[in-house]
Amino acid sequence: MLNVGDKAPSFELGDHEGKRHKLDDYRGGWLVVYFYPKDDTPGCTKEACGFRDSLADFADLDAAVLGVSADDASAHQEFAKKYELNFPLLVDPDKSMLEAYGAWGEKTRYGKTHLGVNRITYVIDPDGNVAKAWSAVKAEGHADEVRTALAELQA
Repeated sequence: MLNVGDKAPSFELGDHEGKRHKLDDYRGGWLVVYFYPKDDTPGCTKEACGFRDSLADFADLDAAVLGVSADDASAHQEFAKKYELNFPLLVDPDKSMLEAYGAWGEKTRYGKTHLGVNRITYVIDPDGNVAKAWSAVKAEGHADEVRTALAELQA
């Protein structure tokens, strides 16, 4: 996991609509990058819908939101359409961004260890540095928590 003050690793990935996104595209503004385990599952849906419902508030804070998971573009498209998600869901087929940001690793579920996406969120400042980081995120209410922290960072 990255720490506050770390330089955010650069990335270039396509989203669920095929548009390319690079870290440099967001220079000069704030960026929220949240990593989530799987499209259209209960916790991930709550988290995504929280960001969807708060997107205008993030825009008022000059912040963009990106969701990232290991799912493919087709799964992202269905998820975005089903829940009317209004922000990009990045497709990371080789898990390069997930690994660079510390979101891919061992997880334990029901006593079994496996590799998967850890629910992690970062706020990246206009200079490309990690300004805030959350690990082991609780999905419900997380978007509000991120928005509040972002407003405090800008105060």
